[in-house]
This record gives sequence, C-alpha cells and structure tokens, in this order.
Amino acid sequence: MSIPGQAVSLEQQIAQWRSYLGRRQAIHAVDLVELEDHLREQIAALGAAGLADDEAFLVAVKRMGDLDALSREFAREHSERLWKQLVVPRSESGGSAIPWLDAMVAFGLAVAAAVLVKLPALFGLRLDTDADVYARNASLFVLPLLTGYFAWKRRLSPAIVRWLPLGFVAALLLANAYPFAKGGDTGILAALHLPIALWLVVGIAYAGGRWSQVAGRMDFVRFSGELFIYYTLIGFGGAVLMAFTAMVFAAIGIEVEPFFQSWLLPCGAAGAVLVASWLVEAKQSVIENMAPVLTQLFTPLFAAALIAFLGAWLWTGRGVDIERNVLIGFDLLLVVVVCLLLYSISARDRHAAPGFFDVMRIVLVVSALLADAVALSAIAARISEFGFSPNRVAALGENVILLVNLAGSAVLYLRFLRGRALFSDLERWQTNYLPVYAGWGALVAVVFPPAFGYL
Repeated sequence: MSIPGQAVSLEQQIAQWRSYLGRRQAIHAVDLVELEDHLREQIAALGAAGLADDEAFLVAVKRMGDLDALSREFAREHSERLWKQLVVPRSESGGSAIPWLDAMVAFGLAVAAAVLVKLPALFGLRLDTDADVYARNASLFVLPLLTGYFAWKRRLSPAIVRWLPLGFVAALLLANAYPFAKGGDTGILAALHLPIALWLVVGIAYAGGRWSQVAGRMDFVRFSGELFIYYTLIGFGGAVLMAFTAMVFAAIGIEVEPFFQSWLLPCGAAGAVLVASWLVEAKQSVIENMAPVLTQLFTPLFAAALIAFLGAWLWTGRGVDIERNVLIGFDLLLVVVVCLLLYSISARDRHAAPGFFDVMRIVLVVSALLADAVALSAIAARISEFGFSPNRVAALGENVILLVNLAGSAVLYLRFLRGRALFSDLERWQTNYLPVYAGWGALVAVVFPPAFGYL
C-alpha cells in the first residue's frame, strides 16, 4: 500500500487493486483481465467527465464493488481514503477539489439563464399576463445553455456540435411562430412535450460521443436522476430562504413577495438547473449511495398503492373518471413508475443474483400494466363517446408508449428471473427506448397544434 501523503500514479493504483484481488482469492487470469478492462473503461469515462486520475480510480473501484465481491471489499477497506478524496477539499492538501473553471462556467451560465428568463420583458411580455408564452419557452431558457456546458466540458467534436443547436432553433420557431390560442390545449401540450424532446439533445451532449453505447445512455439516466435529487434539494432550500427573508422584511413593514414572484423565483428556478448539474458533475459518486436507497424505498410503496387502487376498482366496480386532471395524474403516476424502474436498473449490479427487490420491481411493473390498461379502456370509451381532443389523443398515445415499455420490461425481467435472459438485455431495452419518448414529445409539440387548429 502507498505511504500516506505520497502521490501514487494511476498505473500503481491499478496494480495495487490487481494485486489485492490476486492475493485474496485465486481468480482466473481471463476473469482478472476482464475486470481490469472494465475498471479502465470506468476510469476513462470518469476522466472524460472531468475527474482527476486518483478521483476517477477511487470512484471506479467503488462502482466495481457492485460487480465483484473482492472489489467491494477493497473499496470498503479504502473507504476512509475514498471519502476524503471525494468530500474533503483538495485545497487542504495543496490543490483544488473542484476545478474553478468548471464552477465559473456553470455559475456564469446560471446567470445567463436568469437573464434569458427576463428577456421576454423587453418585448412587453409579463410573467403574470403571458404565462402561456413563458411556459412554451421555459425549456429554451435553460436547456441550450446546459447542452453548451456539456459540449464544452466533454470537448465534443465540431461534427457533433454543429448539429446540436438545430433542435433548439426549431423549438424556438415552433414555440413562437404557431398561432396558439391563449390558454388552449395544444399550447399547454407543446409546453409540456418540448422539454421531453429537447432533453434528448442534452443527453447526446452529456454522453460525449457515447450516446450510441448502452453505458453512455445509462450514465445519462443516472445523471437525470441525480439532477432531480439535487434540484429538489436546492428548491427546498430556496423555499426556506424565501420564507425567512419575507418574514424578516415583514418585520420592518416591507413586502418582498412581488420581487420573489417576478424575479427571484423564475430566475432562481432557471439558474438552479445549471448549478445542480454542476454539482452532480463535481460530486458524481457521492449521491449514488442515496438514489438507489430511494428507489428501493419507493418501489414497494408505489406497488402497494397501485395494488390498492386495482383492488378498490374491482371491489367497487366503479368506472374511472377520465377528466383532464385525472389523465395528467395517471400519466404522471406511470411516468414515476417507469422512472423508478429505469433508475433502479441503472443502480443495480447486473451480475448479482435475483433477489427480493427484483420481485418487487416485477410486482410494480405488472400492477402498473394493469392500471395502464384500466386507464386506456377509460380513455378509449371517452373518445368513442365525445370524440377526439388534443388531451385525449395525447393521453392515449402516452399510455400506449408507456404500456409497450412496461410490457417489454416485464417480459425481459421475468426471463431474467428465470435465468433465460441477461440483465443487460433489460438495460438495453430501456436505454434504446429513450428516443421513443423524445420522438413522441416532438410529435405532440409539432403536429398536434395544426392538427387541432391551434386550440
């Protein structure tokens, strides 16, 4: 082992890891080479994400611990060193824990996002009276900047970079050139589905040339889940900050709520996306211990809720009231189920034997399939009775897309549990399905408005 405080090269660290595995248990040379190749792939990917060699090695060893028991033991024995490397600022040992350039770029882009949020005001638009315009352009205030951040950070080739802005230019024209009726359904659908389509562009930039690989797309899934966690935490902290600020200013007779509504809340919500993304990049592996725990906690809870709903539906024999809010609620529920499944897959050890939580995921998927079938039958009945509308057709398409995803996942998961398929087959199915969501989002945003008369 290395002497504390002494610099150790990456090759020396890999040699220590290889020697450790060789001493503790007889491992076939081919298996050891395969494990080392996987370790080096992880290190290369983390290095491309901006981590230093020693940080990339320690994070990769931790991830390898999910694949191999001895690597897990190695990571556990080096846990104190791992924690210090990831959490304690390097300035204490003569360096910088987080590259200042990354931080400056991220915070500069956050300020730019805040400025873009207020840009429509120069054209006489107000957030309170022109909320529909702001909603349709909301993703364009943030996602182009986030895409640019990853294009810069990943050093994407010019061949990729020149295509990325086209999606945002097309979205900008669509969001503002279509003659949407004020408060119309197609405008709302466009505002909801444009970010889904554009998130694929962010993913291509984030993957840094690895989008065609399952591992690259799965890394983007992990990033999306971790970004949601960080953004939520920042949002809660911001809410507490605003509450206390309003309280202390109220004590001297000054109302700051108008400032919060017009400036702090919209600008902060936009800028926080860039800040949260930077935090995920800066502390890539720290949150990985939290997210799998959350998926394991909520998987049985959501499964129980769906089973209770199906049981109550069968017991009472009542039909499902498919109004707009109910449609949105059903779709959000199924989206949450798919996200739970997708993120739990991304965090699971693909080589581990099936266990309790695999069974719970199957229960969750099957119960979601049944609930989706109930919703689809109600939507079809509604369409046959009242005809087509933008909301009903959008809900129908989204439920069909989710149904296909869940059905394919259920089949592959059952085959995995029975030993007739690899877990990587399920990973490939889920990551290959991601463009389907983006394609549907683009279809709804582009085709639905003229098809339904922009109403």
